[in-house]
Amino acid sequence: MNDNQIAYLCSQYPAISHTFIYREIESLRKGGMKVHTASIRKPSGLEVMTPAEQQEATSTLFVLSQPPLKILKAHLHSLTHNPSGYMKMAGAALKLITSGPKSPVKAVAYFIEAGILLQWVHDHGITHIHEHFGNPTALVAMLMKQYGGISFSLSIHGPDIFYTIDSSMLPEKVREASFVRCISHYCRSQIMRISAPTAWDNFHIIRCGVDPDLYTVRPEPENHHPELLCVGRLVPAKGQHILLEACSKLHKEGVDFHLTMVGDGPDRTSLEEYARSNSLETIVTFTGALGQDKVRSVYDRADLFILASFAEGVPVVLMEAMAKEIPVISTRITGIPELIDHEKDGLLAVPGDPEDLAFQIRRMLENSALRTQLAKAGRQKVIASYNQHNNNHGLLNLFRKELQQ
Repeated sequence: MNDNQIAYLCSQYPAISHTFIYREIESLRKGGMKVHTASIRKPSGLEVMTPAEQQEATSTLFVLSQPPLKILKAHLHSLTHNPSGYMKMAGAALKLITSGPKSPVKAVAYFIEAGILLQWVHDHGITHIHEHFGNPTALVAMLMKQYGGISFSLSIHGPDIFYTIDSSMLPEKVREASFVRCISHYCRSQIMRISAPTAWDNFHIIRCGVDPDLYTVRPEPENHHPELLCVGRLVPAKGQHILLEACSKLHKEGVDFHLTMVGDGPDRTSLEEYARSNSLETIVTFTGALGQDKVRSVYDRADLFILASFAEGVPVVLMEAMAKEIPVISTRITGIPELIDHEKDGLLAVPGDPEDLAFQIRRMLENSALRTQLAKAGRQKVIASYNQHNNNHGLLNLFRKELQQ
């Protein structure tokens, strides 16, 4: 057994919208930790990911892609290896019919997934699993802990998980975890809210981050029209409709700009329809989903980065833009004010208010000195507090401490 190895378990890995997890794993590996990866589902959009991410997929276990015979053999292995643990895990799965998801189908699915993963971790000598987000894959990890010989930890981002604490069984997940990595003070406060004060020392703030040597200062753009950039999935939580409303207001006022929206998702149709209906089709470009290598080249052309989110943890795309010395505008929600100090290293708008967002965009566009000042301060903020490798030292120490127990 290798006492310096762990597994990362995700619902989908690698994922085009969660490249930061891949980068986190790579950083841990550079720090000396052997990290195996497992994903419940096969990733979508792999063809637009970087070659490194595509290679990572070849060594990742895709749980739901296992053939029936292999699933049966995995469960027979788990049953014969530890019969009492297997029955205890089955009993814990049955409880999911009346608590948490309250679904017989999901209870059976999580139990099947846990059995597949148990043989995998036994084959690799893995005793600890780390899970991001606290989503249903954490329930699978909880079942594996009931089996015995396996511990797990969580990275909690929020805020979606905080809206469904009962159905997601978040208090139980937090209680059963060896430790909880919180990405912000806001996140930790929400975990504290549902936990006993005696458990609070087990909640550690370890921020996500980026590599400032990879996200270097971009050349000063020489765009014919000021280039605004938004990167993120096209979903309601990202507030892209508010951004388009703000852009419509600015366009009607004669403000010169072009907006590029990188990403895809269920809101794309309505966003494109809004752009057409408000005469924005010539000044707004929807690129669809792009791999990280192409996203970095889009950053290099941006004069201003905007994220008008309604609900976020602390967006890594903001860190990326700030690391590249692009002035940023976002909203006063959840953990974002921990990253952006208003008027010091970026601007913050009122969430859901296109008037205020338009005002903040106009401030930036009309004041080159302000853009330069905030952009330089933004990169320094990332270097000081959101350097991926520095922050991952704390995560490495937590894993090593857990493996030594």
